[in-house]
Amino acid sequence: MVKRIMTFLGSILILLVAIYVVLLILFQQPDKTVAELAPLWAPAPSEFIELDGMQIHLRDEGPKDDPLPIVLLHGTSASLHTWEGWTQALKSQRRVIRFDLPGFGLTGPNPENDYSIERYSKIVIDVMDSLGVDRFVLAGNSLGGYISWATAVFYPQRVEKLVLVDAIGYPYQSTSVPLAFTITQQPLLKLLIGDMLPRSLVVKSVKNVYGDPSKVTPELVDRYYQLTTRTGNRQALEARFEQTQPSELSKRIPEIKQPTLIMWGQEDRLIPVELGRRFQEEIENSELVIFATLGHVPHEEDPESTVKSVIDFLQQ
Repeated sequence: MVKRIMTFLGSILILLVAIYVVLLILFQQPDKTVAELAPLWAPAPSEFIELDGMQIHLRDEGPKDDPLPIVLLHGTSASLHTWEGWTQALKSQRRVIRFDLPGFGLTGPNPENDYSIERYSKIVIDVMDSLGVDRFVLAGNSLGGYISWATAVFYPQRVEKLVLVDAIGYPYQSTSVPLAFTITQQPLLKLLIGDMLPRSLVVKSVKNVYGDPSKVTPELVDRYYQLTTRTGNRQALEARFEQTQPSELSKRIPEIKQPTLIMWGQEDRLIPVELGRRFQEEIENSELVIFATLGHVPHEEDPESTVKSVIDFLQQ
């Protein structure tokens, strides 16, 4: 009996190994260098600036004499490209600065493996210092929203206005989480899949953050997919989830005095709209705009509609 059980277990193990080898052959996606990715994802006006051992991928567009540039910070696993729609609408009148946060896009990982909110906020200030920008309007989505309001708390003299787009800030309970995020936070599962990156995984994850998944195009998936493979980004994502979670810092949100526009997609299943209402309650000089059909990345899903609210806010 014992021999039969051992034989059966051995057969199962061989089958699992065979399945794993097949999956590895089908879905393995090795890391790619910046040199490989840059021709497609960093044409002009992209530039790279040296900062703390990193090459920050950045775009600085619009009139350089704008006294209050608009700085745009993307969310987890996104890149500066997520703001393309807003940038095109704003840059004829305003200076628009956007860059890939450490751990994402072409900037890649922080060499010190520091993804704390304090470090991210300091990087915003360091980038602005390198560009000679004193005060600015700061806008951010999701993780970028967290960094934005934290920067306003840590460096209030630098931030003129805030735009928070489905921002992280308070502890929250998601109704649906992108599959890629779930895998990254499960060490055993992450160890098993290694460098495998099925395109279907990226498709499902991007569709998860859209109110209307039919808007997710193959070109959009290509961008998320390819930039995820930038050397070090997949490892950095795990560290980001460990180090950059809502924290006691949220108790300081009422300290924010800058005029603040809070924008939220009603169909956001990752960070519920109730948190947008809480931001509005705790930030004295704020207004909330909710987009009924949009999801977690409303600025990317419908840039034309969402940027109108930003333009109105900037004119106040």
